[in-house]
Amino acid sequence: MRIDAHHHLWDPARRRQPWMDGPWADPIRRRYTQDDLLPHLAGHGIDATVLVQSSSSYEETAELLAVAAGEGPVAGVVGWVDLTGPALAETLAALPAGLVGVRHQVQDEPDPDWLTRPGVLRGLAVLADAGLVYDLLVTPRELPAAHTAVRALPQLEFVLDHAGKPPVARGGWQPWADALAALAALPNVSCKLSGLVTEAGWDTWRPRQILPYARHVLDTFGPERVMFGSDWPVCTLAAGYDDVVALAEAATGRLTPAERAAVFGGTAARVYRTGPGRYGTGPLG
Repeated sequence: MRIDAHHHLWDPARRRQPWMDGPWADPIRRRYTQDDLLPHLAGHGIDATVLVQSSSSYEETAELLAVAAGEGPVAGVVGWVDLTGPALAETLAALPAGLVGVRHQVQDEPDPDWLTRPGVLRGLAVLADAGLVYDLLVTPRELPAAHTAVRALPQLEFVLDHAGKPPVARGGWQPWADALAALAALPNVSCKLSGLVTEAGWDTWRPRQILPYARHVLDTFGPERVMFGSDWPVCTLAAGYDDVVALAEAATGRLTPAERAAVFGGTAARVYRTGPGRYGTGPLG
């Protein structure tokens, strides 16, 4: 089974996407549906996907869960909830089936230590009790706080999105590399091999600039804790779907077939607990 563990769907005319905060986003400021994605998946033998939130909205999460409940490749949704809400357990219990994880745009919080706030840590503990995963959307600025949160909650499975957004465009390595290795030393966190093309120069990047970052992810986490994600359609700011898959295949070219199978499906299936369903996969619970 091949899984794209990170993509989005949105309609800016229906719901504002606050992170689209300038002309740079104009190329992707339009409606994206499953029908737009399906040809890309078919072209690369991808059987299932994980659909990830893009706004801090219960309404969007409900819409994404409705997509997962219908016909199509979506095996699970990483949605948004207010981690500091007073009735978080009840809110989670009221959501439809299909939620496999939760994410918040931590990178946009003014406080780099947001993840270590007592109210946030309490909310993360509730996610663990509910059997959900927490996706970390952070930059190198927030990686130390992410490390503290992951270490404080060994019962919760974390997934680091976009390898913690290394500074590829300027060729930066530290402190990202050491912070990533420190996070990888904790057993309850995995990492998505995703989003690296948009951290590079959108019009000038070459695989040789990105591959060292991808291979550092593989070396520190190990293939059994790394999962491929396209970050479509955000990736199209810098590269096509084919390019993103080709880059991931180049990064994993030195691995054994079993290790490549983990990166391109096995890790995501285990972490997000996906199993057989209409399109080949679906949430187990």
